Amino acid sequence: MFNKNIKLVLAGIIIAVAIWQFFLGNIGNGIMYILLSLIFIFLYFKNEMILLAFLRLRKQDFPGAKKWLDKIKDPEAALTRKQQGYFWYLHGLMLSQTNITKAEKHFKKAIKLGLAMDQDLAMAKLNLAGIAMTKRRKREAQILLTEAKKLDKHGMLKEQITMMKQQMKKI
Repeated sequence: MFNKNIKLVLAGIIIAVAIWQFFLGNIGNGIMYILLSLIFIFLYFKNEMILLAFLRLRKQDFPGAKKWLDKIKDPEAALTRKQQGYFWYLHGLMLSQTNITKAEKHFKKAIKLGLAMDQDLAMAKLNLAGIAMTKRRKREAQILLTEAKKLDKHGMLKEQITMMKQQMKKI
């Protein structure tokens, strides 16, 4: 894993080589170098370790996802702000199975840093609402559920939200 600044420097160097190739008349080489630089630019915005952790989570492989996330030693220096949000979001998802107090801290940190997609933000708030319900904080859970409902524009979390509202009525 390269530092985020090293990725930009590498992309800049490769683009400079591409321009040099264009001046020499090697158009094919220049295009190839431009495409190669796009990989580093993409990886600046989407961290490769977080992408691999997401792939592991899709397969319900929590130890595998944790292994990929543990390779990121200093998230503040190595990741952009949104990537840090996803870093803590993934940690919260993994810890929500075992330690809800730590998971709550991670979800709050992820929401504070920001997540790129509204669906992920809605999922984080839904998980926080579930944690607040288990800790008997009904008012906070209701606020988080309404925020999650507003963020869920495609209706993917509609069933979970209604189920949590029914459970909240029982409390």
